Amino acid sequence: MEVFQVGELGAYLKELLEGDETLADLWVTGEVTNLSRSGAGHYYFALKDDTTQIRVVLFRNAAIRCGATPLSGDAVVVHGKVAFYERTGACELCVDLLYPSGVGLAQLRFEALRLKLSQEGLFAEERKRPLPTYPRRIGLVTSEGGAVLHDVLTILTRRYPIAEVIVAHSAVQGDHAAGQIVAALERLRAWRGPDGAGIDVAILARGGGSPEELAPFNDEDVARAVFGSSWPIISAVGHETDVTICDFVADLRAPTPSAAAALVAPDLRELARELGELVARGRAAVEATLDTARADLRYGRDRLLVHAPLT
Repeated sequence: MEVFQVGELGAYLKELLEGDETLADLWVTGEVTNLSRSGAGHYYFALKDDTTQIRVVLFRNAAIRCGATPLSGDAVVVHGKVAFYERTGACELCVDLLYPSGVGLAQLRFEALRLKLSQEGLFAEERKRPLPTYPRRIGLVTSEGGAVLHDVLTILTRRYPIAEVIVAHSAVQGDHAAGQIVAALERLRAWRGPDGAGIDVAILARGGGSPEELAPFNDEDVARAVFGSSWPIISAVGHETDVTICDFVADLRAPTPSAAAALVAPDLRELARELGELVARGRAAVEATLDTARADLRYGRDRLLVHAPLT
């Protein structure tokens, strides 16, 4: 018979509870009770149902991040992990997300993934890359034959016809879309032109749709593929009011696919106009310099004639 020291049992329970994958990433629903708030802004309460209650802590930073203010009697859904404190022998749920009960499962998954990737640094502003001013090769991931493909190609051709557009077709909705988007990005990564160079920038695009139709762009594998790209990516998914995980990870978000095309492609007509203005200003500056030089020469000549007149 093995006899545990109290500390040994505590360490064993901590390892058992905190090492369990289910208990490290779980959603729990219940009613808030026994609520208190510390001077530091941390919330301590219990979640209960008809038979059981469990202690919960929502730390200040997590509460600010998810905009949560728990109230006694509220029915809520929380995300967090089980923690065991050896000193007190207490087991409690450490929460990082809290929402009113009734929020859809898709939204809960979205928020959990957004929090996870944010904590890993995938949304960090300092890692976002600027778009190239004059891209030679533009990648495009979208569905084959759709209106988005036509609109983007039309704008790119009109504004910047000297660029080469490399299209990687993919489904943009449905169960297999996420895997196809990842594969399309991989094809763009592997693509090389005759000179051995790859693309300079890419657009990930689809038109508007329901939350279910936009689900592939909230997929973790797609987000990590966007993050791992070797060139800047513009996310142009849905309408301006639609927000996806890809929008957070991408180097730039465009409100629509057409707007993304305008962002990535300089307008050659506008460039020609600006060049004409630069030439005109340069010509005027040269003329002004020559006029000044001519005036200086005339002045110098006149001075010489005064002091040393011709005979």
